[in-house]
Amino acid sequence: MAAPFRTRLRRHPPIITGGALVLLIGGMAVAAPLLAPHDPNQTHLILRLRPPGADGFPLGSDGFGRDVLSRLLYGARISLAVGVWAVGIGGAAGVLLGLVGGYAGGWADVVLGRIVDVIMAFPAILLALAIVAALGPSLPNSVVAIAVTMIPRFSRVIRGVVLAIRGLEFVQAAQALGSTPARIAVRHVLPNVLSPVIVLTSLGVGTAILVEASLSFLGLGVPPPTATWGSMITDGKEYMDIAPWVSGFSGAFIMAAVLGFNLLGDGLRDLLDPRLKT
Repeated sequence: MAAPFRTRLRRHPPIITGGALVLLIGGMAVAAPLLAPHDPNQTHLILRLRPPGADGFPLGSDGFGRDVLSRLLYGARISLAVGVWAVGIGGAAGVLLGLVGGYAGGWADVVLGRIVDVIMAFPAILLALAIVAALGPSLPNSVVAIAVTMIPRFSRVIRGVVLAIRGLEFVQAAQALGSTPARIAVRHVLPNVLSPVIVLTSLGVGTAILVEASLSFLGLGVPPPTATWGSMITDGKEYMDIAPWVSGFSGAFIMAAVLGFNLLGDGLRDLLDPRLKT
């Protein structure tokens, strides 16, 4: 059983590359207290805007003399935490809406579908901006805002899958045996939608990281002086001509994280697609 899985895994290089990037960034975030050479919020005004490698700053210092590497490592914690929590909350809500609407049908499907349509009517970043502006900038509010934008993508996909399988023989057999609709949905339908949920989760974390960085860049993310990748780009934008490393390294980390999760999601989609199993 394990051997065929490893064989299929080797046939999908994106999942290996994406998984390696995700593990690397995740490991750096977990080990930030051990890897960071300085306190990420400690300022050294006489050592501001030092280039990489100078004065004990491996990746340079920012406009306040703070170590860029240390802030990148601790910023990874915020970005990954927001991504995972937002996708977890939004994904759970979206799966529930899609499962109930797709299996129950009728007025329940119509009502839940209209709720999802209303959320989808707003561009994700604008909806997140509106929610954070209303609730106030903070880590929990950023998670809530991004989670709301994640609901439609999960709900629509899961609803489509449920509609495709609710009339299959194993569901009809459970109905004939007298199982309740709730039991059928949880015990028989839900396990068959886990593959797309796994793929959507991986892709969603990358999107959530990008949205969180956008909120932080606009000053509506986690309040300073907490290090986030988006706020680091904001801190360095006025020094692009003389100190491009302040924004450049944080932008590179965002790109690597989003690329890693996207590659992982694409690879999982190919790996878990039953039509591609040989």
